[in-house]
Parts: sequence; structure tokens; C-alpha cells
Amino acid sequence: MASGIKTREINYSTLDGKQFTGYFAAPESTAPVAGVIVSPEWWGRNEYTEQRARELAEHGYAAFAIDMYGDKNVTTDAKQAYAWMMQTFEDPDTIVTRASAGLATLAAQEEVNADKLAAIGFCYGGKVILDLARSGAPLEAVVTFHANLSPKAPAQKGQIQAEILVLHGEDDSMVSLDDVDAFREEMHAAEVSHEVIIFENAKHGFSNPQADERAKANAVDLGYSAEAEKQGLIAMYELLDRRLGQ
Repeated sequence: MASGIKTREINYSTLDGKQFTGYFAAPESTAPVAGVIVSPEWWGRNEYTEQRARELAEHGYAAFAIDMYGDKNVTTDAKQAYAWMMQTFEDPDTIVTRASAGLATLAAQEEVNADKLAAIGFCYGGKVILDLARSGAPLEAVVTFHANLSPKAPAQKGQIQAEILVLHGEDDSMVSLDDVDAFREEMHAAEVSHEVIIFENAKHGFSNPQADERAKANAVDLGYSAEAEKQGLIAMYELLDRRLGQ
């Protein structure tokens, strides 16, 4: 564990000039460390995402919570979150373009060893990093929590460099077990090293302590599970530590 961490916001842009603001956290270290991008739920780059970045820094990684909507836009309203998310689906290249810009920004920081990169993502953010991995991004590991697993286009052999860990709730009504099976088939066909862990009695959003509150406010089927969150984070760090050599 790091003895102390530092944080800062970083402005960055895509080639079309759209502006984004990410949140960077890193251990107080004299040597560059492995870097991890953190891709947020459809709510945007909020405090929860920043918390996960700080936790990664405390564990010894440099972490960058990326901004997928631009201008640091966040919401607690599901209709607004859905609208923003769907805007990123209008052009099939938007998600990978924005995620790639975030990954490049992370890799460019002086605290980061650009040869050791990984990505984690939650819900919509899980789809973001899976599509980033499918694009051939230089990632050692990818970890998703209650993610949309559907690809823009199925991965082909040799495309995905990362080892992938999918953490899924058995009672997730938004991403079915059939969707999980289809993902497994995609990974097997592309010969990608992967693991899927399915948590009993866990719903969509299981990793976020605010999931129950958001479910009630928006009439959506989310639910927090402290046990699934705990076991998911243990599995995540086991993979990151093994692949990134921490």
C-alpha cells in the first residue's frame, strides 16, 4: 500500500476538439508505476469514480477516472444519464475514440509506466473498456463490474491484448445470463484469456453503495451488495497485481 497519494484534475481532448476533464490519482512515488483507467457508470465521472481512482492509488497504481461525456458532466437522473450515454452510441467510433484519449492521457503522465496499463469499468463504463480492449488497445488487464457486455463488433483473434475479468450479478435484470454466455462465446472464439465471476443475490450496480438510493429515485432495478463488492474488488486486485507486477 502507498504511504500517501496525490490527486489532480487533467484536461484533455479528442482529435475533433471536444474537451474532457479526468481525475488523476497516484501514489507518492519516485519511480513510475503501472496505470489504470477508471471508466464510470452512466452517471458520469462522479465522486464514486474518483473514490475508486484514489483506492487504486492507495494500492500503488496511478489511476485516471475518465470523462466520457465531456465538460465533467454528471447526473443522478437516469433519463439524463441514458440520453448522454446514447449520444456516445450515435457514432460507432465515439466510445473507443474517447476512451483511447483517456488512456493516452494517463500513459503520458510522468508518474506512469506506459508499458504497464490496465482498465476497470462500471456498468456503461464496463462496455467502454471492453470496446477499448476489442480495438486492440495496449492493456494488460481489463476488469468490469456489472457491465454491458455487448460488442460493437465481436473481437477477432489477436485483437485483444488484455486478460479480462467480468464481475456480474446473478440477479442483474439489465444484462442477462444469456448475455454473459454470449460474451464467453465471443472470448473463446477470439482465444482471449478471461474469467467470469457471477455473484449470487447481486443486482446491476452491486458495487456502488448508492445503488439502492439511485434505484428508488429513478425506479430502476439496481441494488448494492456489500459482499459482491468486497469479493469483486479482491478478484480485481488479484488480476491487476498479477498482470501489472505490483
